[in-house]
This record gives sequence, C-alpha cells and structure tokens, in this order.
Amino acid sequence: MYTSFIKASVLLTGWLLILGKPAMAQQQSRQLDDYISLAFEQNQGLKQQNFDLEKSLFALNEAKAMYLPTVSMLGSYTKSAGGRTIDIPVGDLVNPIYSALNQLTSSSKYPQLPNQSFLLNPDNFYDVKLRTSLPLINAEIRYNKLIKQKLISSQQAAVNVYKRALVKDIKTAYYHYFQALQGVETYRSALLLIDENIRVNTSLLKNGVRNGTALLRAQTEQEKTNAALINAQRNVDNASAYFNFLLNRPLKEKILIDSVAIANVLVIPDTTTGISGREELKQLNSLKEANNLDYKLQRSNLIPKLSTYIDLGSQGMDFKVNDKTRYYMWGVNLQWDIFTGGKNKFRAAQAQSSIKANTAKIDETEQSFKLQLAQSYNNYRAAKAACTSAISGLSFAGKYYRDQLKAYRAGQLLYLELIDAQDQLTNAKLRMADTQADLQITMAELERDQATYPLNN
Repeated sequence: MYTSFIKASVLLTGWLLILGKPAMAQQQSRQLDDYISLAFEQNQGLKQQNFDLEKSLFALNEAKAMYLPTVSMLGSYTKSAGGRTIDIPVGDLVNPIYSALNQLTSSSKYPQLPNQSFLLNPDNFYDVKLRTSLPLINAEIRYNKLIKQKLISSQQAAVNVYKRALVKDIKTAYYHYFQALQGVETYRSALLLIDENIRVNTSLLKNGVRNGTALLRAQTEQEKTNAALINAQRNVDNASAYFNFLLNRPLKEKILIDSVAIANVLVIPDTTTGISGREELKQLNSLKEANNLDYKLQRSNLIPKLSTYIDLGSQGMDFKVNDKTRYYMWGVNLQWDIFTGGKNKFRAAQAQSSIKANTAKIDETEQSFKLQLAQSYNNYRAAKAACTSAISGLSFAGKYYRDQLKAYRAGQLLYLELIDAQDQLTNAKLRMADTQADLQITMAELERDQATYPLNN
C-alpha cells in the first residue's frame, strides 16, 4: 500500500527517469527559488560578506577623495616669559647723538633711550589660518585607487562564492527534508500494513484457524516500526530546523514542498560549462592584478611628489585683527626620494613574490576544481543509476508483497514469509528516498561546481 505522497513522487520520478523529458527537466522550482531569494536577503553569513563589500566600496571612495583638496583650520597661541633674548643697543647708538643735539639746541628735545632686549619666544602671540592643500603629482594616490578597485572586484567575487555555497546548502537541506518526510511516510505505510495484519491474525485466532504466534509477531513488528517512526520524525524536525536556520527564520517555520523541485532531480545536467565561471578564480585573478599594481606602486618612488598649498589667516599680539595681522601664503612642495636605502626595492621584491605565489595558487585551484567537477559528475552518474535501480526494486517489492499477502490469506504461506515481504517493501521505499536525495544533492553539487545557478547580482 502506498500513500498518495509517496506514490506521486515515485511515479513522477520513474516516468522522468525512463523518458527523460527535457521540457520538464528544464523547469525551475519557483518555490525553491523563492527560498533561495529569501536566504540571499536574510542569511547572516551573507550579510557579513555584504558588509565587507560595503567596506571595500567606502575604501575606494576614500582613495578617490585623495585627489581632492584638503582644507584645514589651524591655530596656535603662545604665552611665554624668559628664555633667550636678542639685545639691541639702541641707547648706546642714539644717546650720544641726542646729547649733542640737545647741547646745540640748548634744549632737552631729544630724550635718552634705554638699550632694548627682545625675547625669542613670542609672548601673547596668536596665529590662525585656513590651509588648503592639493596634490599635483602623486603616483601613490593613483595606484592606491586602482588597488582598491581590484579589491572591490575580489570582494564581489567572494560574495558570489558565498552565495553559490549557500544555494547548494539550501538545496541539499531541502532535499534532505524531503527525504526525511519520505521516511516518515514509509513507516506510516508500514504501520498500516501491520495494522491490517493484526486485524487479519486476530480474526483467524478468534475463528480457530491460526494460533496466537502470528498475532504476537505482528504486534512486535508494530512496536519496532513505531520506534523507527519516532526516529524518522526526529530526522524531519532536525532537517526542518537546519533549513530554516539557513534562511534565518524561526526554526519551526513550515516548509513547502514543490513537486517541480523534486522532479528536477532527473534533469540531465550540462557538463560542458566547465569551471570558467567559478568566482573563486575571478577572486584570485583580481588579487593577482592588485599585486601587480602594488609592485608598480613600490616602483613609483622614482616619480617625484608635487603638491601646492595656500594659507589664509591672521597673526599678531593680543588677538588683534586688522589689516596688518591678516596675511596669505602660497607655496609648492616637492619631494623626490633619491635614496631610501633600498626600502622601496625590497618592497617591490615582496610584491613580485606575492604575484608568483598568486599565480601558483590560481593554477592549483584550477586543477582542483577540474578534479572536483569530474568527481561530482561521476557521483551523479552513480546516483542516477542507483535511483533507477531503486525505482525498479520498489516496483518489484510492491508486487512481491501483494502476491505474498494473497497467498498468506489463502493459508498457503507462513507469516514469517509475509513479514519478510513487508520488510523488503519498507526497505525498498527507504532506499528509494535515499537514492532520490543522493541524486538531487549530486545535481546541486554539479551546479555549484560549474557556477551555473543564476545569481542576478
């Protein structure tokens, strides 16, 4: 006896495996795609990746801002006493002349002056200015901006890598959940068969046709199946909780099963895409380009740096502001590092080493991805063969059980033989669920290895 749930799944799977309908195979599961879209919006791990991407975008804006002028308000105030002085002998120089003039004019019109002494440290002095500076020639700014652009490309690729892993995890969790549901339905179907056996054996016992041994054995099978059903229900709860965890929603949220998603296991996968679309390679290539730019940056010390500035301010004593305290100052700064002790040379050598290491990493990654894709395709073919075998085995087991049941009811069969047929049917259903889930998961792995799921960034 099959429940409608299992029967529909098995019939659909078997029909597609045999006929291989391409139109059906190309259908997309709207329900599963909706779950994936929801995960893209709510998954916490993906949010962290997006925050890192956002951080890279801000870093690029910072690098671009280096081209713009910088305007700063600068100010200082000095109060001092003592210290070094400058002595100016004004009295010694002028007083003899003034004395002679007073004698010639018989007056005191020209006073005697003391010698003067001025502090070197300014006392009660302020200086406030608005400084605007602008780089004119600076290779570091240019290369820094280009490196930041490459790092954004790398981070964008990292986000897509995470998304593809998330798609595979969601599909795997979805198929495991369906597999667990099939397990529950299988044991419920087995319980229905056992209940029927108990009813028949009870009737035979009452009529004196059979003894109570068959009834006791049926009741034992009932207890064993009940325990297996509890274990299967636990698998459903765990699978459901993990699926909802990936979607970052309540762990007991209801999960909708889409028959198209289940049927899509039978799609003949495209293995011609290869690994060219893998975002990991794009990420590594972006890092390699960033290393190339870093090498050029370290070699850019041969280019002089030129910048200009202008100060608009006021300076004077006692915070006085007038025409004499206001000033402006414009200038040009030049820096050309002619000798740095080989510092930039060694930094450039480090950048070259990073380029070589990255190149080797790309080669190794390409080879590992090719191996991974080949293994996934082999796993897919083995899983498809196992699923096809499971479908046939389930059909045979069902027919065998029905024949054995008829023979038992006619008194031509021992009850132990009927139980064996029943176990074969239950195991065939469970094997069908397992192989179907394995086939679905290998399909998701193939899709992941070829980076073919549309991300729509």
